[in-house]
Amino acid sequence: MNVVRRLKAVGPGAMVAAAFIGPGTVTTASVTGAEFGYALLWTIAFSIGATIVLQEMSARLGLVSGEGLGEALRERFDTRIVEFVSIVLVVGAIGVGTAAYEAGNILGGAAGLATITGIDATVWGVLMGGVAGGLLYTGRYKLIERALVGLVVVMALSFVASAILIGPDPAAIAAGFVPGIPSGSLYLITGLIGTTIVGYNLFLHASNVQERWDGAADIGRSRVDTVLSIAVGGLITITIMVTAAAAFEPGTQINDVGRMAEQLRPLAGPYAKLFFSIGLFAAGFTSATTAPLAGAWATTGALGWDSDMKSTRFRAVWGTILGVGVLSVLLGGSPVEIIVFAQVVNGILLPIVAVFLIYAMNQEDLLGEYTNGSIANVLGAIVTIIVVWLGVRTLLDVTGVL
Repeated sequence: MNVVRRLKAVGPGAMVAAAFIGPGTVTTASVTGAEFGYALLWTIAFSIGATIVLQEMSARLGLVSGEGLGEALRERFDTRIVEFVSIVLVVGAIGVGTAAYEAGNILGGAAGLATITGIDATVWGVLMGGVAGGLLYTGRYKLIERALVGLVVVMALSFVASAILIGPDPAAIAAGFVPGIPSGSLYLITGLIGTTIVGYNLFLHASNVQERWDGAADIGRSRVDTVLSIAVGGLITITIMVTAAAAFEPGTQINDVGRMAEQLRPLAGPYAKLFFSIGLFAAGFTSATTAPLAGAWATTGALGWDSDMKSTRFRAVWGTILGVGVLSVLLGGSPVEIIVFAQVVNGILLPIVAVFLIYAMNQEDLLGEYTNGSIANVLGAIVTIIVVWLGVRTLLDVTGVL
């Protein structure tokens, strides 16, 4: 009975997991597994722990203060210059960033369906965009949450089944959780951490917990939800890497994750291909739904607009983000310049948001008895240092220094 109650608490955290397990994560984990085998599994374990630390703080902030992260960011610094800078960072990185990656989310999910049906991915991409838009337009949080939780379950079952069918090496899996940095793997370590600790998820979580629960009294439920959901997300990422590691010789280059399902067929039969394709679709659809939602909550909060899911401005923000994604699919190209811009701004924003989050979690006038303790601050500081490193590497990478 206690287990059932804990499972019923799952919701907002599952949406966070649904957001970070997208085609980008599937691609990065697949490439890593194919190139370095099981050696970098420890990176996923670290990423999940770090994500839990920051997401727990974000959820606690939302439940206790009754504010989204965008509102808190704007209101804690009421000087005009700082407020302007915070708005530009949030709207630029979250609004533009989610729009830039939306095409990848939609195309990734469409690639999974195209592999199964043989119908062109563009057709599936447009249909996915329409279904995601219809779901968001209802403005019914519980319906959206249940749909995404269901798809997270589908993802977990699909990728776990695919990994089992491919026949991984248990001893090698265990060894992969021992930290080590193989030569040439640093960029993939950065990628794995960067696709898990996602800036817009901090905005998403601070807002969606308020749709599900009623204040500080539900912090315990929120923590169970956060830990369980993000751990499941980590398990999904691990199974994707394990599948690639077991399927291919170390050093194999994967250029198109949509083709990985096809490549699994001769190795483990048609069911491995089917399960992986279904998982890829679920990953794409969940991210294509949560990214516009996160962008809308972040943008409306930063601008001081009504964050009601049925408000015109809220719908306009997510509609614009989703529309950019669908348009990119129809044009048949990847918005490379916008994605590079999004990487740069997100590389700047994530460390700033992480630092602000730690700052906000120590404000007694905002959180009272629910401020951070010493352990939470130490863990948060460690994660923030890693996030700053990621941000610097992202900037150096996209500017051609590295």
